[in-house]
Amino acid sequence: MKKQPGRRISIIGVPLDLGAGRSGACMGPSAIRCAGVVERLEQIGCFVVDEGDLAVKNCYASSAQQPKSKLKHLDEIVKVNGELSTKIYEAVTAGYFPLVLGGDHSIAIGTLAGLRRMGGEYGLIWFDAHTDVNTAETTPTGNIHGMSLAVALGYGDPRLTAIGGGIAFFKPEHTVIVGARSIDPGERKFLKKLGVRVFTTRDIERLGIAKVIERALEIAAGGTDGIHLSLDLDGLDPRDAPGVSTPVPGGLSFRESLLAMELIFDAGVAVSAEFVEVNPTLDLRNKTARVAVDLIGALFGEKIT
Repeated sequence: MKKQPGRRISIIGVPLDLGAGRSGACMGPSAIRCAGVVERLEQIGCFVVDEGDLAVKNCYASSAQQPKSKLKHLDEIVKVNGELSTKIYEAVTAGYFPLVLGGDHSIAIGTLAGLRRMGGEYGLIWFDAHTDVNTAETTPTGNIHGMSLAVALGYGDPRLTAIGGGIAFFKPEHTVIVGARSIDPGERKFLKKLGVRVFTTRDIERLGIAKVIERALEIAAGGTDGIHLSLDLDGLDPRDAPGVSTPVPGGLSFRESLLAMELIFDAGVAVSAEFVEVNPTLDLRNKTARVAVDLIGALFGEKIT
């Protein structure tokens, strides 16, 4: 990505909140657009095509009647993510950088499935307060946004792992979680078993964000064809990003997060990204969406000076 003026970006909105435990994130794509994401990218020199939003049934009806399943709203989440995987594949094939706007973090299932369809091998940086590696056996809630990374690694409900053809799952040795500070007991066992590298907020305080991102890039980009960035806004501290569905105190500062994006840009290895879990119903004057736009700008090369 480094020094690529005129980079071709395909923006895909996914107004889905059925994977979360509360409604509101379905308005995230609209909030990020209202905060000026297209204009910001064009100012940097990017060529932007906004593909609009995927259609999602019952976006606000998080308590709608569903077939009996431990996984909430499984049918609609499978459908939307299947469509998203196709959109991602088409964008990358056409030479575009897919930039996905969520929506809750369950949409990463479709984004990563679409990228996998390209063949090759990709690394993954998962920027999040949570690790999202629950399965039907470990989930305390049944919310699929807490399972998306497990699915990307090849674990979980067969209907979810089959999206995009169910091939070439991401490898644990090229997967990194940054900013974690809320991990369920079952997730701890899963991560330890697979050997996924997790940089907690304690690690960030001890090492500094620059060193953490340097190591994360070594893990995710070393020997791969590029990396995907999956950024949940709840990775930031709620003081800087209050409008998220599952806030956790003690997160990264806005400046730390901005530096992380700048360093990923400098590495020139990102091939796709998503920004998720902006929930305008919990936000303050669209602050979190504006933070998302600032981070997106940094990811594509915007500098302070």
